[in-house]
Order: sequence, then C-alpha cells, then structure tokens
Amino acid sequence: MTPDNLLTGPITMQFVAIFSRCFKHLVLIFILGCFAASAMAQRVSHVAARPKSQQYRSFVKLAAEANVAYIPPEGFREIKPVKNDTLSFDYGLELPGQEFEVWFEVKSQRRVIASFAHLVSDTTRMNEHPDSLYNQTGLTLADKLSGGQSCFTTVIPPDYLARYNADEGKTYLLDLADAAETRHYKYALLITLHKDHVGTIVAICLGNEKGSEFFKDIFKASRSLKFKS
Repeated sequence: MTPDNLLTGPITMQFVAIFSRCFKHLVLIFILGCFAASAMAQRVSHVAARPKSQQYRSFVKLAAEANVAYIPPEGFREIKPVKNDTLSFDYGLELPGQEFEVWFEVKSQRRVIASFAHLVSDTTRMNEHPDSLYNQTGLTLADKLSGGQSCFTTVIPPDYLARYNADEGKTYLLDLADAAETRHYKYALLITLHKDHVGTIVAICLGNEKGSEFFKDIFKASRSLKFKS
C-alpha cells in the first residue's frame, strides 16, 4: 500500500495494523486523510433534514460570522459542551454508545481577540497582531487541557490547508489532566485552523482510548467545518 493509498483509499485492517506499529508517524497522515474527506463532504449537495435546536441555530450563526460552513456529521447526537471562563466551546456532539465527544468553537477575528484575553493573564500581550493570536491560543489551550504536560504537535501542510481555505493549522495530541470540566476524559486531539483577517476554527475530540478506534471516531466527526472561499 502506497502513501497515496493511505490518504485516499478505504480504511482497512491492513491500515490499522500499520497504524499500531508506527503510531506517531501515522497520526498526521490519518488526520490529514480526515481533512481531505471533510473537504470532499462540503461538495455534497443534499444533507438529510434534522431538528434544529437553539444551540444549533446559534452555532450556525457564529460560524457564518466567521465565514465558516458547517455540515453536521452523520451518526452523532447534539450535547452541551463545556462553557466557562476557561473553556468556552460553542457546540458539542457525542457518538452514542461510545466514549467519544467533539466540541467546536468558531471565532471571527473579533472573537479571537476576546477569547485570548480570557486565556491569558498578561494583558501586555494583547498588543500582538490578531492573526498571531491563533498560535498562542492553541498553545495556551493545549497547556490548560493537559495540565502543563508535553504533547505531540503537528503543523498541517499548505496543500491540506488549501482544502479548508485556511492559512495556518496545527494539531495537538494531548494526555488530559483529570478534570471535571473535560468530563474526566483521558485523551484529546485539539485541532486549530486559521484564516488571516477572518477567524479561527477550534475543534477538540475527547476519548478514553488513544488507539485506532479513537482516530476512526475522529474520522467520523471530521466532515464538518471549513472556511468559505
């Protein structure tokens, strides 16, 4: 199986076996494969009708303000994400029957500035250019979620960013601190995408296993958000 097959072909048992032997090297490949699937999903012209809650309507409105398109992933159920002074996500989903949740936050450039102000105590840093806050927001959020533990970080390559109409992007694979606000989940994948002068997409996927099933669940949840062109 070639690298191209890994990115574009179906998920097979052979892929899972390779994944288990080469975990860290395949994390980025798997995630970017999810990104590619998400980009293709945006081309689907028909999406099944589903009830629209107040939370959903509010989230779609925030997404529009950040010039972001949202397509609900199949098989997930809406939940309320954590929203407090430290963590403030806009929309949450869970995979019924699994210990897996995904929380989304979409921020226009104005919201990026306001959100960063809540995360940091050093107000002098608010003089930074708004587009530079994207990177610091991801690092600060990863630090808070992990309780200061080191994490496996990847930079998303430009060709995959282009599929999301994004200028920058990173992923952070985290061992979570045991905390009520993250519902005592053990692991998380934090994904950040940024478009200059427009805004930032933040998604966090939470689970209790850090193996192939966790990344398969991420795949199921990944067909959701991208910046509009």
